[in-house]
Amino acid sequence: MGNMYQWADYYDLTQHGVNGDVEFYMEQAKLAGGKVLELGCGTGRISIPMAQAGIDVTGVDLSQEMLAKAEKKAQEQGVATGLKLLQGDMRQFDLGESFSLIMIPFRSFLHLLHIQEQMKALTCIRKHLAPGGKFVMNVFVPKMNHFHEESEKMSLRGTYKLPSGEEVAMWDYTRYDHFQQLSEVTRIYERSNAQGLVTERVTGRFTLRYIFPAELHHLLRLNGFKVKERYGSFAKTPFDAGSSELIIVAEAL
Repeated sequence: MGNMYQWADYYDLTQHGVNGDVEFYMEQAKLAGGKVLELGCGTGRISIPMAQAGIDVTGVDLSQEMLAKAEKKAQEQGVATGLKLLQGDMRQFDLGESFSLIMIPFRSFLHLLHIQEQMKALTCIRKHLAPGGKFVMNVFVPKMNHFHEESEKMSLRGTYKLPSGEEVAMWDYTRYDHFQQLSEVTRIYERSNAQGLVTERVTGRFTLRYIFPAELHHLLRLNGFKVKERYGSFAKTPFDAGSSELIIVAEAL
């Protein structure tokens, strides 16, 4: 991996998803029993294990850098067949085939910043669903007290050890626009050597549009989906006031 880390390397080191998500999506794929489409596949954290399990999976992502990392990982892990990685946009894609399961894991739907974009994505998804197919996604649940605690200050999200003995700290600085439901995040990865000196700092920015559970329910309904199951965790606990994650299993009306 050379000495210099790129954003995608840091992403892999620090982003392990939500507890139990790989197993949950894997189970959904097996239940669906056909081809799987993952939108926002990133570096293949979920699609690579699926291909290894003999599932026919297509991953789509906007970032060429993330896809290159996914390709490299797939090769290293001996995935020769069953995985197709494409650069594309979940707001407008036409793959000319249909899928038994379409999934947007790890909250990637929140990268769509306007209702218009969310509608376009859902229209594309519906077009690509095989009859009786399932659409599964997860988003975090917005909590007012978190907004208050995290607004305009640096929060340490975690520290991660590298095999070299170095350490990486991940910091987020968040600004909110509650009128537009936007959360603008400046993410900083700080890499330090064994002596604790910072040797590299990589900064990236991204914006999310957080979405409330009732709003998501209406949005899906409006775009021809019916919610079949709702969970508050990947262990399939019921969705309730204490849930910090919302997992939706939907099908076309």
